[in-house]
Amino acid sequence: MGHSHGQRGVTLMGLITLLFILIFVALLGFKLLPAYIEYFTAKKAISALARDRGATVAEIRRNFDNRAAIDNIDTVKAADLEITKQGNEVIIGFAYRKEIPLFANLGVYIDFAANSKD
Repeated sequence: MGHSHGQRGVTLMGLITLLFILIFVALLGFKLLPAYIEYFTAKKAISALARDRGATVAEIRRNFDNRAAIDNIDTVKAADLEITKQGNEVIIGFAYRKEIPLFANLGVYIDFAANSKD
C-alpha cells in the first residue's frame, strides 16, 4: 500500500528561465530608471517655480536653467518650457520624447509631459 509521491519543486531549466527573465527585467529597469528620475526632477522643478507668484517669464526661465544645472536636468531646457497664466496662477509645462537604446538596434521611446497644475 505504498503511496507514490512525485517530487515537487523547480527544475534546473525552470530556474534558469526564471533567472533569465529576472535579469532581463532588472537590466530594462536600469536603462529606464534614469529617464524617469530626470522627468520627476524636472516636474518637481516646474512645480516649485510656479509657486513663485511674482516671477516674470524671463525669471522663470533663468531660475529653471539654474535648477537644471544643479539637478542635472539635460532633456528639458528653459526654452522648451510653455509658460501660461490662468487667472492669477502661472502654469509651466513641458513635453518631450526620450529615446532609450536597449541593445543592438532595439530601443524604447517614452513620451513625457507635465505641467505645474497637475
